[in-house]
Amino acid sequence: MGENMAIIGAILGDIAGSRWEFGRPGDLDWQHIDLYTDDCKYTDDTVLTIATKYALDNSIPFAVAYHTFGNNYPSAGYGGSFHTWLSDDNLKPYNSYGNGSAMRVSPVADLMADMFTTKKMAEFSARCTHNHPEGIKGAVVTAMCIFMAKNGCTKTEIEKFAMEQYPKSDYLYPTDSKLEVLRKEYRWDVTCQGSVPVAIRCFLDSEDYESFLRNVISLRCDTDTLCAIGGGIAEEYYHGTGFDENNLLQRYLDKKLLEYIENGGIKK
Repeated sequence: MGENMAIIGAILGDIAGSRWEFGRPGDLDWQHIDLYTDDCKYTDDTVLTIATKYALDNSIPFAVAYHTFGNNYPSAGYGGSFHTWLSDDNLKPYNSYGNGSAMRVSPVADLMADMFTTKKMAEFSARCTHNHPEGIKGAVVTAMCIFMAKNGCTKTEIEKFAMEQYPKSDYLYPTDSKLEVLRKEYRWDVTCQGSVPVAIRCFLDSEDYESFLRNVISLRCDTDTLCAIGGGIAEEYYHGTGFDENNLLQRYLDKKLLEYIENGGIKK
């Protein structure tokens, strides 16, 4: 794929986490299991992440892209409220604070040139569905962390920013949570506020992209989505995933999705 792209980190994260999304054995050997197996697949996280890129590449509204891609891939595993939104043509937001706004935002950081436009475009990408303040914040914080990683910020700088957004005074799972505590106490949570700071912590405590994925899988969580949220940050920070990205994308994605990643799709 050439240069580093957060979208690749998000998609490969989604695929690696897909088989543990709704549960995993209590004795799972998360430190040594194979991450990419025949049980893995892309989910709604991948479809909507690519839809974000498509919207930006083709200068079309995010809502139109999400509605189109969602209906083109109806069995990708969307949440109930988003699934209902797909069945309606009015394209009005529904005040969601689900983690869907954060898992699909990585192309914004890939394609925007500065922090201001990254923040504003992340807001726009969220508002069309997830217009609750926490839904917007989840997308913005994720995009900003990716942009910071892309532009050479240290983990300390990224952590400081994220801790200011998700302080322990206001959140059950703040950014400064300890992984060993989360492994015991974290409970499956599909909200932005319960997902974004934890995904960031999994990145901060990683040594490379692979260990980031394993940190997420060590938790009883919405694994594919947390892997997608933090995957873009990790990919940019570590300058790649360390995996054979082209081979994995060709293995799991269909030809249309691959084309959208590589070429932006057919402009209209």
